Amino acid sequence: MAKNCDQITIGEALSDNQKLGLELVSRLTGGRDVVFAVDLTESVSLDAQGKVRLKQIVQDSLNKGDRVYIVPFSSRINPTNANVNPLSLSEVIEFKNPQEDIDLIIDKIPLQANIREKNTDIQQAEHFIYRNLAQINQNRLCSKQPIKYQSVVWLTDAPLNTKSGITSDIWIETPKESPYRNPNSSESIDRQNWLNHLPINLRSLNIENYQLSIADIKPTVQEFCTPAPEGKETCLINSYITNQLWLPITILLLISIIILGGGILALKYYLSLQKTWKLEIELPNDDQQIRFLKNKNSLAIGEEIECLGGEIRGYLKREGNQIIIEPNNILPIIYKGKEIKQKQVINGNIIRLNCPYNHRDFEIKITIK
Repeated sequence: MAKNCDQITIGEALSDNQKLGLELVSRLTGGRDVVFAVDLTESVSLDAQGKVRLKQIVQDSLNKGDRVYIVPFSSRINPTNANVNPLSLSEVIEFKNPQEDIDLIIDKIPLQANIREKNTDIQQAEHFIYRNLAQINQNRLCSKQPIKYQSVVWLTDAPLNTKSGITSDIWIETPKESPYRNPNSSESIDRQNWLNHLPINLRSLNIENYQLSIADIKPTVQEFCTPAPEGKETCLINSYITNQLWLPITILLLISIIILGGGILALKYYLSLQKTWKLEIELPNDDQQIRFLKNKNSLAIGEEIECLGGEIRGYLKREGNQIIIEPNNILPIIYKGKEIKQKQVINGNIIRLNCPYNHRDFEIKITIK
């Protein structure tokens, strides 16, 4: 596995499920790699409009968790210090505090052309940036870290995404000794292979004498499968996706189960509220009454539920799936040997009440169906 991370090469084609899995890994963890690739040659001198647009990109499109790289180029990459790889951990700007980091990024982007720099080798710049961005995600794969979406903000008057073997008719500034002038050189072939292989979406806008282009790259890594005993093979990506997604997927499943369970309980409760309860009322002398009670309705004790005395003593109410007796304290209602003096919740499906009058008991039994 280390070999596949030390020096990246183009891997095998990914399945749709693998592409979806890698995209989920990136979306669940967030953050992107954003490269500002700036042509330093004098032909690209950012005017006032260009500087405003560049600052607008930095201010409006970067989000917390993004990792920003500044890559100036001309006939070579990072001419100010050839020993530093601008696409390395030592050069990254982690976007954490919006205002402070915005200022830091804008300060690091070279907004003025360098009159000493000439002859933009645009194919070398493309090759370097796309291959090294792929390397960053491959390193994450090998160290079992979440991969990220990647974007390149190009500021150059040179044509992007041209065929290998760039001639003076296409771009006159390419240095004559550049291997990218030869379509059959290893550099030209490798660059073209990366352009063909990476999922790049390129959008461009002409501004005065140069283009501002955005190359968005979907989260991807290089798959390498190796034969294993018993006709099997060992691969990188499937186990990586499983390792990255098992916990968030488990959490999502648990949340889904809880939501589904809660929804079922809520539906059952709602349906129970729609049911009309049947009350079988047994009176003294084996007389019976049948009454029906809907949610939020009530029955008058002493009128709809028969009692002695000819007065309404209170109400038997249904609130949701609870039965409540609310007395009016004119005549007594006895429940479990005690007079009900205030609103009281009654438990159980069988209710025994006594409605005495003139020293005579009047016991009733109410069964809720």
